[in-house]
Amino acid sequence: MIWYWFFFLIPALAAVASRNRAPSPLSGLHSIRLDGPWIALIVLYTLVIGYRVNVGGDWGSYIRALDRVRYFQFHEVLELGDPGYELVNWISAQANWGIWGVNVFCGFVFTVGLAVFCRSLPRPWLALAVAIPYLLTVVAMGYSRQGVALGFGMLGLVALGRRNIFWFATWVVVGATFHKSAVLLLPIAALASSHNRFLVGALVAVLGALSYSTLVVDDMDTLYENYVLAEYQSQGALIRAGMNAVPAALYVLWKKEFRFTDNEAGLWWWFSLISLALVPAVVASAATTAVDRMALYLLPLQLAIFARLPEAWGRKNANQSTWVLAVVAYYALVYFVWLNFAAHSFAWLPYRNWLLE
Repeated sequence: MIWYWFFFLIPALAAVASRNRAPSPLSGLHSIRLDGPWIALIVLYTLVIGYRVNVGGDWGSYIRALDRVRYFQFHEVLELGDPGYELVNWISAQANWGIWGVNVFCGFVFTVGLAVFCRSLPRPWLALAVAIPYLLTVVAMGYSRQGVALGFGMLGLVALGRRNIFWFATWVVVGATFHKSAVLLLPIAALASSHNRFLVGALVAVLGALSYSTLVVDDMDTLYENYVLAEYQSQGALIRAGMNAVPAALYVLWKKEFRFTDNEAGLWWWFSLISLALVPAVVASAATTAVDRMALYLLPLQLAIFARLPEAWGRKNANQSTWVLAVVAYYALVYFVWLNFAAHSFAWLPYRNWLLE
């Protein structure tokens, strides 16, 4: 368990030691350039995710997926359910890289997406500390396909915040080739856009239809049976929905204090409303897994809001160390509770890494 706290303490201590970054006076946006420390963090967390051994609740199913695709032909791989993920498995199997090749690729994509997203915020180290307990530990180490999809999705959200609809849609569609549920992000572009909403909506509708027809439609019966008819239950779904609802409520109540650009404000406003709506949806729905999987793509809201909370609630021109410590302590408590009391945390314990064995 000590390894998980080591992964958390790196950004937590950096968050306490660093100060708020000023945005560009022209665009109001923060630089997403990755300097030396962030490149080192990408390498570290890629190795942490990529070379883990028997860590995560779905470890066995990913091993079976690798073995299954080994004997397929290239054109057959592209016809499988999630062609992006299956192709990575096939390449790794043909090159004899095993599960490590798949997981290193997945870890790299997720970590790059996370790093770029954090760098787009005024307190990137604080955002990274917020991401460790659930986004990195549970999602990236437990749900490889959705971790990759979310990595691409975070790149898309950064592009959307900069009014680049093309790259937003491109990253989301690429992410959907690893897990079809990523297409749920596409309608947000039309909702969040404050300029040319009709044009954006038309573009997103076309891309959504193409993504649906090529990636989703053939598996709709399976998805419906697995997530709705089977009434899959995700233990802790209400807790996870509640974690998204906390920053959502903060933003809805104190929207002006967070000082997003107009485009960013629309994006996180809709993220907040959807996050709040998912709480009663979890309570009312028998198929909580379907709602829970949708909530995974709303997790970046926690990073976006808590990275701005110290300046939103703190005194002007102060270093806001008290509020930074409060956010770090809150997520340290979340991590402690999950590691010690979550129903499936045993699948993550102890942390093992092939490079250390």
